[in-house]
Amino acid sequence: MDLLKQRIQADGLILNNSLLKVDSFLNQQIDPELMMKIAEEFVSRFQGEKITKILTIEASGIAASVMTGLILRVPVIFARKRKPKVTGDDVYTANVYSYTKGESNNIIISRQFLQADDRVLIIDDFLANGEAAAGLANIVEQAKAKVVGIGIVIEKSFQPGAQKLAAAGYRVESLARIKSFANGQVNFL
Repeated sequence: MDLLKQRIQADGLILNNSLLKVDSFLNQQIDPELMMKIAEEFVSRFQGEKITKILTIEASGIAASVMTGLILRVPVIFARKRKPKVTGDDVYTANVYSYTKGESNNIIISRQFLQADDRVLIIDDFLANGEAAAGLANIVEQAKAKVVGIGIVIEKSFQPGAQKLAAAGYRVESLARIKSFANGQVNFL
């Protein structure tokens, strides 16, 4: 997606050879017009999949997911990284390691939000090692629902996440695929 790549080049900040900061449009401050274009691209790529729910993980995947849900007119569910006091014990859980934060979390979703007949599109902001997407897919499978695909805003293709998810049988569609970071530049595939 050229518009996203241009935005990464213009406003992304490379922190080291494996981390990209995109706080100005995706992770802390959100550009709603860009999120709508991202959503339109996801809708186009997963056209015909009869999606009934969109699933993401808090917090950075929520904006793109909500915009996609708005277009498709389907609910958006986000997995929580901490269990609120008001959430009962009737939940699906999966353990997810965050490469960026260097910590593991037991993500949770109330069972009432996923049913066996759901066709779920998973959306996330970044794909590195594939832990978040795999954890979300695990939750969908616990519900006996179907993962129709995984939409990724930015894939770090030099890390193994996309290959691991594809090997597990998931369709992965990434809007910007980064080959490497070199000399302060983002190099796309």
